[in-house]
Amino acid sequence: MAWVVLFVSAAFETVWATALGASDGFTRPGPTLVFAVTIVLSLGAFGYVLKHIPISTAYAVWTGTGAALTVLWGMGTGAEPVTLLRLLFIAGIVGCVVGLKLVPARPAAQRAPRAAGRGSAERTHSPDRETDPVR
Repeated sequence: MAWVVLFVSAAFETVWATALGASDGFTRPGPTLVFAVTIVLSLGAFGYVLKHIPISTAYAVWTGTGAALTVLWGMGTGAEPVTLLRLLFIAGIVGCVVGLKLVPARPAAQRAPRAAGRGSAERTHSPDRETDPVR
């Protein structure tokens, strides 16, 4: 389920990025409102995803998918040219996203169950937590 939410969140990223561009520096109310709503939905969903998928994988998939969808949207609407090289590079992004989905974040032997309280001092040791200052 987290992977589905991740891809929905990336789709919202495409919408808010496009709306941001159309907002003309937040001077156009319609696109500004679409931007505000979809960025909250996108980041809220991404926050949920981070409870289930490591940040290193989730962020790469989120940004890669969002970038690919944004370029495809631009090409589909005629705002950007459709070229063989653009399609090749988008295919590369998609291939990398699929690869990150298929490869486990760390070997199964190193995985430890998560502790019940994310903020508690009795948290299960996780190598990701030592190097990630945000957590």
